[in-house]
Amino acid sequence: MHRVGSIPFDIKGDQIAVLFVTSQTRGRWILPKGLMKSGENHAEACLREGFEEAGVNGKVLEDFPLTVSINKQTDDGKQAVPVTYYPVHVKEQVDEWPEMAKRERHWALLSDALKVVHREDYLALIKQFEALAPWIKEVAEARK
Repeated sequence: MHRVGSIPFDIKGDQIAVLFVTSQTRGRWILPKGLMKSGENHAEACLREGFEEAGVNGKVLEDFPLTVSINKQTDDGKQAVPVTYYPVHVKEQVDEWPEMAKRERHWALLSDALKVVHREDYLALIKQFEALAPWIKEVAEARK
């Protein structure tokens, strides 16, 4: 089943940082994602997942949807699921959020992000985000 995800990021000077969260099952660094709820559009689902899993709110950059195949651990083993991620320029990070007892969060500079994620499916996503970073940064700064 198709999911929607968030790539929470912020800009400091000429650096971009990405916010990762731990997965619930294995504690690996991932990006927030989940199923859309009835009546939600992609941007709403993206913001909800980012808040539930990472405790952040921001602006969704809908111009840059990145769809990748992510392996999800299920009772039947690994299952590949398509996930459309959207960059979210973080405007607020709260100290208490719905899944704070289940997850940790970690900011990493985009230049270090490939060292944080080890799974191939996230490597491809981070490389796509990195390739689009100049335009993502330009749009994010124009929409401040």
